Parts: sequence; structure tokens; C-alpha cells
Amino acid sequence: MAVKSHLRSGKPVLLAIASNDSLLGSAKNLGELFNRKNYFFVPMLQDDYVKKPASLVAEFEMIPEAAIAAMNGIQLRPIIYHKQL
Repeated sequence: MAVKSHLRSGKPVLLAIASNDSLLGSAKNLGELFNRKNYFFVPMLQDDYVKKPASLVAEFEMIPEAAIAAMNGIQLRPIIYHKQL
């Protein structure tokens, strides 16, 4: 209810995702949120794309920067990336 109220007043919602199935079962839902107004994401890292190809973990140290960007209506890019093994 807090997010719903926040959105009603036109304020941004910042999401920091950490999930082992983000690119499988949750991908559709994430895709829908990517296209909605006032939803912003902390950039996510595909931490081990060989052993855990569907896993995503937010770059939690980027939360302050992502929050400032969201307050200004900006989504930090890239939203999803992977580190070279």
C-alpha cells in the first residue's frame, strides 16, 4: 500500500532486485515495470552468467546514486549487465 500511495502522489519508486530467477519467471513482471512511469531500478549485475544464467543482483552500493537519479526522473544505465569472468 505504501508504494501505491507513493505512486498516486507522483513520486518515484526505486527497486533493488536480488533474485535467482529474475531472468526466468520474473522477467515478464520486470519488463512490465520497466515500461511504467515512476518505477526506477538500481542497476543489476548478472553475477555468474555461466553457473546462474537467470540470476540478478542489484549493485547495492549504487543505491544512493540511483535514488538521486530517480528523484530527478532519470534511470541509471545500463540497467542489467554482467562482469567478465
